[in-house]
Amino acid sequence: MAARKKPWAGRFEQDTAKSVERFTCSLHYDSRLYRYDIEGSIAHATMLADSGIIARKEAAAIVRGLKSILLDMEKGGFVFDPADEDIHMAIEKELIRRIGDAGGKLHTARSRNDQVALDVRLFLRREIQAIAGLLAALQKQLVKMAGSEIKTIMPGYTHMQKAQPVLLSHYFLAFVEMFVRDEQRFADCGKRLNILPLGSAALAGTGLPIDRNRTAELLNFPGVSANSMDTVADRDYIAEFIFAASLTMMHLSRFCEDLVLWSSDE
Repeated sequence: MAARKKPWAGRFEQDTAKSVERFTCSLHYDSRLYRYDIEGSIAHATMLADSGIIARKEAAAIVRGLKSILLDMEKGGFVFDPADEDIHMAIEKELIRRIGDAGGKLHTARSRNDQVALDVRLFLRREIQAIAGLLAALQKQLVKMAGSEIKTIMPGYTHMQKAQPVLLSHYFLAFVEMFVRDEQRFADCGKRLNILPLGSAALAGTGLPIDRNRTAELLNFPGVSANSMDTVADRDYIAEFIFAASLTMMHLSRFCEDLVLWSSDE
């Protein structure tokens, strides 16, 4: 006796197929890296021309093409092709379409392995700078509030029970200490991720006479990575960033939970 087909089975199979397609194509996720991919590619093309690996005329065409792609993406007028495997392929394919064969030379002395490592480092470097600014502003506001509430007395809690009278300013300054540590952790993470990975290629570097220090200068990196195999495999800095971000969210959650408590009968 044939099993009856469940009415929802067709829809489930279609949704599953779509999900698999999205998860097998990293473009769905890393398209947000387009600014950093283009920034790194412009620096790479400039270095290739400075090193005599490609002609300056070709580098100029590459830079113009990349800037035009960036402009279209910023305006929201760029249509991504789901067939492209990732953001690197999407941009490079469009570059070749716009400027011709010269666009293919952008990939000289570079692999998607060190390219994605660069994109993520540039992305997280910018995110850390933004978060540090927000944390500094929050600390400043908490200090200001502590100054205005220096005479305000409140109950201090332990195990959800009133324990001792404390100053509201003391409470605010406790969070300042937490956010200072958070800011320090982000800064420390930033030091380790702020090195140039380009030049590592797939895993063992390149035989072409590239100038990694020139690329680092163009992208404002204080140094270059030391070991190519470690560089393309390293994701430590991402785990560090996630840990620092999680701790910051935990500290914010503590403050929010207190507001919940104070909004009750307490």
